[in-house]
Amino acid sequence: MRRSDPPRLSRRHLPALGALLAAALLIAAPSARAAFPEKPIKVVIGFPAGGPLDQHARLLSDKLTAALGQPVIMDYKPGAGGSVGAENVARGPADGYTLMLGNTGVLAINGALYAKLPYDILKDFVPVARTAQQPLALLVNPQVPAKTLQEFVAYARQHPGRINYGSAGNGGISHLVPEMFKNATGTFMVHIPYRGSAPAFTDLMGGQVQFMAESIPQAAGYAKQGKVRALAVTSRARNPALPDVPTAIEAGVKDFEVVGFYGFMAPAATPPEVVARLSDAFRQVLADPEVRQRMVAQGADPAFLGSEDFGRFLGREIPRWRQAVKASNAKMD
Repeated sequence: MRRSDPPRLSRRHLPALGALLAAALLIAAPSARAAFPEKPIKVVIGFPAGGPLDQHARLLSDKLTAALGQPVIMDYKPGAGGSVGAENVARGPADGYTLMLGNTGVLAINGALYAKLPYDILKDFVPVARTAQQPLALLVNPQVPAKTLQEFVAYARQHPGRINYGSAGNGGISHLVPEMFKNATGTFMVHIPYRGSAPAFTDLMGGQVQFMAESIPQAAGYAKQGKVRALAVTSRARNPALPDVPTAIEAGVKDFEVVGFYGFMAPAATPPEVVARLSDAFRQVLADPEVRQRMVAQGADPAFLGSEDFGRFLGREIPRWRQAVKASNAKMD
């Protein structure tokens, strides 16, 4: 063999060469994964622009863009209580570049409320991060002769069917939380559904309905003006906007903790390392004091959960809301 000829590989060299190639691929793979994201990330919102979910997404978007190094853009696909947008994401590419932002309705209620939902939250999605919780206030018209939640429960038991409660519509959180409350306290009240929260709240102040579960920002403002009376909040801890109002648990309703929540989901087959990268970015954003302060001002409590913890949370919440839907007899076609 001339000195300039390349060395020939014998068969005994092939296994070693294969091992070297495999090691090289393993070394290169993390580098490729670490490159995510390489283009803008789209967040699908199943409701029109300008609503609470849109406001929440925009609150996070700038800091999320900085954490990921790519723009975060909103894509609105309203319809069927958020289900149109959810289906779009479930059937979309599982590459981490399309996420869904959902609320309690989309993530925990719709599966029981809609008879033919074309996806399953726990099977067709992977949780990325829970970002916020939204406790409610339990309110009465000031003319109701009850100054505390215990007094209201006693009054409701003494007058079954004579108390009306308003909601923003059938199957929503403002409908189902009072149903949970009825079940927890052994009371009977009549549901009056409205086309949105505003007209229901107007009738609460006017006395056409006597009870309502409402978001804390709106409840706090009118409670301080004496237009409604806040009897309790539905979170485990008191809320800074209503510091003198006890929790329902403090007021004697055992284990009554019911809060709405927001969270981001990705298609089920999204690679675990991509989910982890996204989840960590949300963790960074929700640790920012400015973001947390602005979120509280919007009426939500910063409440980060990573992918696995959020998945366990959904596993507990979905059966709970399914039971509430069943008890309320609410159905949507």
